[in-house]
Amino acid sequence: MSKNTLLIIDMLNDFIDEKGALYCGKAARAIIPFIKKRLETFRNRGDLVVYLRDTHDENDIEFERFPKHCIANTWGNEIIPELAPKPDEKVVPKKRFSGFYGTDLENILSTAGVDKVEVVGVCTSICVMDTVAGLADRNYKVTVPAKGVADFDPQFHEFALKRMKQIYGAKI
Repeated sequence: MSKNTLLIIDMLNDFIDEKGALYCGKAARAIIPFIKKRLETFRNRGDLVVYLRDTHDENDIEFERFPKHCIANTWGNEIIPELAPKPDEKVVPKKRFSGFYGTDLENILSTAGVDKVEVVGVCTSICVMDTVAGLADRNYKVTVPAKGVADFDPQFHEFALKRMKQIYGAKI
């Protein structure tokens, strides 16, 4: 029997709340109900749920390219209340775009015997796409529901969906 996982990427106040430092816009808010339903489905089946949380130090090098955001232990770094994790669900802090870079995500998935991963969250063309690349490199079967991802830039969003399907073999 295959083990399914829901991977929720960066559904954090700084990206999803209008007051956030890097607010992704209405498109990001619009995916919340879909993700909430998927979260309920995965929880009800007893599947693994893993959250990736963009977490930066005050002087992170990434702030040379982006405004300061998701500083560790701040409101902006918190997962939005609508999708709050349960105490037994994994929350993996990450400092870079890929959920695999410098994290224990690979160990979490392999230890759980995961082979199918559904990816939702933001931003489609940045952290979602880079994490999906890492999943593809590790031979996971990946699904990225278009209704469950969003981006700052609609054109980059469409490009990322197309690239994840054609290059990484993700089911969109």
